[in-house]
Amino acid sequence: MGDTGLKIEFGSGAESASISEALAMAESLAGDPPPGLVEVVPAFGTVTLYYDPVKVSDFDAWLARIEQRARKPGKHSRKNVREVVIPVCYAPEHAPDLDRVAAQAGLAPGKVAELHGRADYHVAAVGFTPGFPYLTGLPKKLHTPRRATPRLAVPAGSVGIGGPFAGIYPLASPGGWNLIGRTPLDLFRANDAAPALLRVGDRVKFRAISPEEFAAWK
Repeated sequence: MGDTGLKIEFGSGAESASISEALAMAESLAGDPPPGLVEVVPAFGTVTLYYDPVKVSDFDAWLARIEQRARKPGKHSRKNVREVVIPVCYAPEHAPDLDRVAAQAGLAPGKVAELHGRADYHVAAVGFTPGFPYLTGLPKKLHTPRRATPRLAVPAGSVGIGGPFAGIYPLASPGGWNLIGRTPLDLFRANDAAPALLRVGDRVKFRAISPEEFAAWK
């Protein structure tokens, strides 16, 4: 990745084993960084390392050291896994694509909300827009292709489905995912020390709330 980045790939990326290896490698490097390492970014089954080339005098030796550690990344420490509960309102005014997802799955809209809300999710990557979480764990019954034509504006907090992933739009932006609910939580606060609410490896649970609760939240 140019002269300041190196990407390590584990398996096929989206598989849970690959994600676990990537998280383990990221933890290992963060705990015992090689000279010149600036930042460690895990995502799906990859770990991207950003380094200062001025401080890496012998790149081949540095790379060999990284490769050796990548062959045995160890295990991801579950003690560092956070569980974050996200309130979500599945009411029609916040879920313009709920009927579409329901028709695709052959389910009633209420059943889609129920299946979505009771699943266990993990943050596999953060990107697209600042703080946007790609969540694995979406029930297969709810896997739905993205919209053929993306929306020009998706409200902040919208909860969506795109293929096998669930996600949440932290900021108002264009987007092509199927919107099935909305959370009143702020997932990205630019002025905070840690701006993104969610980080790779977090466990996420959704909790259904009423339109009245949504309106009163802020």
